[in-house]
Formats: sequence, structure tokens, C-alpha cells
Amino acid sequence: MNKELIQELSKNIFDEVVANRRHLHSHPELSFHEVETSAFVARKLEDMGLKYHKMADTGLVVLIKGDHPSDKVVALRADMDALPITEANEVSYKSQNAGVMHACGHDAHTSSLLGTAKILTELKGQFAGTVKLIFQPAEEKLPGGASLMIKEGVLENPKPQAVLGQHVMPFIDAGKVGFRAGKYMASTDELYVTVKGKGGHGAQPQMNVDPVIITAHILTSLQTIVSRFADPKSPSVLSFGKVIANGATNVIPNEVYLEGTFRTMDEKWRGEAHIKMKKMAEGIAESMGGSCEFNIMRGYPFLINEEKLTASTRAFAEEYLGKENVLDLDIWMAAEDFAYYSQVADSCFYRLGTRNESRGITSSVHTPTFDVEESALQLSTGLMAYLALKQLGN
Repeated sequence: MNKELIQELSKNIFDEVVANRRHLHSHPELSFHEVETSAFVARKLEDMGLKYHKMADTGLVVLIKGDHPSDKVVALRADMDALPITEANEVSYKSQNAGVMHACGHDAHTSSLLGTAKILTELKGQFAGTVKLIFQPAEEKLPGGASLMIKEGVLENPKPQAVLGQHVMPFIDAGKVGFRAGKYMASTDELYVTVKGKGGHGAQPQMNVDPVIITAHILTSLQTIVSRFADPKSPSVLSFGKVIANGATNVIPNEVYLEGTFRTMDEKWRGEAHIKMKKMAEGIAESMGGSCEFNIMRGYPFLINEEKLTASTRAFAEEYLGKENVLDLDIWMAAEDFAYYSQVADSCFYRLGTRNESRGITSSVHTPTFDVEESALQLSTGLMAYLALKQLGN
């Protein structure tokens, strides 16, 4: 497959891809509510003469078959949902939906995959095999759109030999991409804890069972789950970001509410840690005269990039971009529901650089000032088409 041809095609559709991205950015929708986003994608696919199948309510699946015979199938995935964040950027394509923002780049992912679809459609006469496009809802919210689409058969009929996904990375300069083989991103669990005691006047602690003090002991002790029980060679993170004790300077409340997250890259240890956390918190509360309700909402598994697939995908990226523009990634303790694909199929999840310091485009994902260097969209559309076709053996 001629990379220069694909690069030229991606250049020709660049303005359209940018326009699509800006439309999506201006009209973000939250997880499981991507109704207008899905309709917009469907219209664009119809304009290309492509038929789609709806899954998980707002998800779309498309098959692009080359004109030459082959049983090989490669899947490409893009997520479509936005976040409950109020945008602070003053740009012409600023979010028009109050309190909702594409602060994680899913608008770039969706517009890129639409561009890739256009390139592949133009090249149908020149390749063999099938490319399955997955426009997925609800990456940002449990149980994750990926898990729902898998349950509904997105990886069947036909079954892909590989699943590829790309995600923007504001820490990498536009024009570059990053890869990591093996374990890459963490599992994620949500922790919801209520510590109960007996409230009363702060000047009479002997009359009360202070849930604030109990909570302090629980928070400190739980950190030993990671520091003294986890294998130091296997990363684990336990963090609490929300603590509510609705008392006052002289009022001890009846209960304290906490929310946190637990992340790791070992499913066996993950299950063991759940038991230890719950047992420790409940035991501390009971020993101090109170009680504790420790609820764990099990989230995404860890994300693993299949070694051989990732090695070949990286090599193809070096062909397309030049070796100097393909970087090594370290493990990252954030989570992604692409992990569900990686647990059941050979998968590769790589990073697309979107940083431009000269233009001030440096903010992290999930922040009100996040944006992408749009020149990266020309690279993203062509690269994904090239990777898919090379993985099909073209």
C-alpha cells in the first residue's frame, strides 16, 4: 500500500475533518446520551455510501470491504462521548452545551475515524480484507460503552484479528505518536464509603462516637494496602478525592461520606485488594465503636497491548511517519474502556500527539482549557488507514 497516496488523500480531506471535529466539539454530549452525535456520524457515513449497524443505542458499526478477496478483518475504534466540564476556551468552536465539553479529545477521535472511512472508501479497489469501524458511546462512564458493544457482538460477524485504537495525548507534540507493548493502562474501581458514628457537641467527645476520627484512621490505614500488601513490581494506586463530614466547628456529625478510586494492573491482586480494603475499613470502624459501609463499583479491567501486534503496528507507524516521530510510552495509571477489547482480542492502543506549545495548546485532558493542535488530524486519519491496510496484509 502506497503511503504517499494515503498521505495525499489525508491532506485532501483535512479541511473536512477539521470542520467535523469543530462541529462535534461545539455540540458535545455526555455518556449514554450521544443522540445527536450518533446522528451526525450516521449522516456522514451515508454521504460516503456506507451502511451502518446501530449498537448500544447510540453506537455505530461499519464494514468497509476491499474489492479483493481476503478473510482478514481489522477493527478500528473511536469513542464519541464528552465530559461534564464547563469549557474555558474562547474559540469559535467552543461548546454550546452548558456544562458539557469534549475535554478528552473524543471529538478528534470521531472526526479522525470518519476521515479514515473516507480514505478507505476511496481505496476499496486497491486492497483486500475488511475494516470494521466502531463508533463507540460512553467511554467515560461505567460500565463503559465498549463492554456493552462487546456483549452485543461487535467483535463477531466478522471477527477481527486485531483491534486498533488511538487517543490524543497533550504531552506529545503534534506530528508524533507513542506506543507501548504489554500492560499499558490500569484497571479502575470506584469506592463509595460511609463511616457511621454518633454525633453531638464537639465539647463533649466522651458522649459521641466520632466518625471523623474513625475516617482519619481508615484513610491512613488503607494506604498500607498498597505500601505493605501489593507487590512493588506491580503498580497500584489508592486515592480518595471526596470526603464529606457535614458537621461544624463544634458539631460532630453522625456520619462521614467518602469517594475514591483503586487502580492496578493485576486482576488477581485487584480482587484480593478489594477484600482487604473492605475488611480493614469495617474492622477499624467497629473497633472504635462505629460502623462502615464499604461499597466497590468494579470498573474497567487493565489495558494490555498484545506484543506482536503492537510491534508490527509500531513498525508500520515508523514507515508512515519516520522512526524519529514514533515514541516509547511508559505505563499510565489512568483507565480506558478500550481495555475491554484488549481482554478478549489482540489489540493495540496508541497515542496521538496533539501538543503545540507555541500556540499554548498544552492543557491536560479532563480540564476546562483542553484543546488539540488540529494539524494532528491529518496525521491521524492517514495513519489509521495505513495501519489497518498493512495489518490486513496489503
